[in-house]
Amino acid sequence: MTEPHIQPAVEIAQLHHRYGADPVLRGLDLILQPGEIYALMGGNGAGKSTTLAALLGFISPESGTVRVCGIDPVADPRAARAQMAYVPENVSLYEHLTARENISYFLALSDSRRGSDAIEAALTDVGLASSAWDKRLSGFSKGMRQKVAIALALARDVPVLLLDEPTSGLDPRAVLEFNRLLDSARKRRVAVLMVTHDLVSAVDIADRIGFLIAGRIEEEREAQASGSRFDLNALHDRYTHAERAA
Repeated sequence: MTEPHIQPAVEIAQLHHRYGADPVLRGLDLILQPGEIYALMGGNGAGKSTTLAALLGFISPESGTVRVCGIDPVADPRAARAQMAYVPENVSLYEHLTARENISYFLALSDSRRGSDAIEAALTDVGLASSAWDKRLSGFSKGMRQKVAIALALARDVPVLLLDEPTSGLDPRAVLEFNRLLDSARKRRVAVLMVTHDLVSAVDIADRIGFLIAGRIEEEREAQASGSRFDLNALHDRYTHAERAA
């Protein structure tokens, strides 16, 4: 029997984009399947932020195609963004609102009809203590704010999660909790694209690691099913080379 075709959660093909005279993306190819965690790594200027902007429909590429769950984010940005939740490196939430209120407010803005049970389940999943749910964010650490932002993403219950430097500023224990959270999302068939400089976290949780150099993925490494998932030393050497080449 022929296996049914599974539509990629993210599909980028031969994507080119420039800012003025400066090319940033030079034939980027990337496919991300449902339930897969992909770590995109590269030095400053390699094109990581532009890749996220293309997926979110914030730029109109010079050439190539971008699809999120089969939807073109340039042609129909509203429909494409309805399939995604984006967590930036510097989370913008309201200081005077509580964790629960922030999530409820942003869900309403995105037309996500989710009840209090879904919000509480998301806050539980990210490991935020229930005693903090009804406290204002003005007293939260960066790690706690990050948990609220990811809880918001989970509460939206979308098939694609975009993360920009998600472990920046987190202590080792918080990083472990974060990786457990991503593993839970993977089991729910959520596709996760994380842009990161944190090689150790990527090694622990990613299914594939791609090295973005000068606007294209020059190399990918896939996690092994047994033994060490990745050769950390080899990846470190490759990442160092990628940063020098950016």
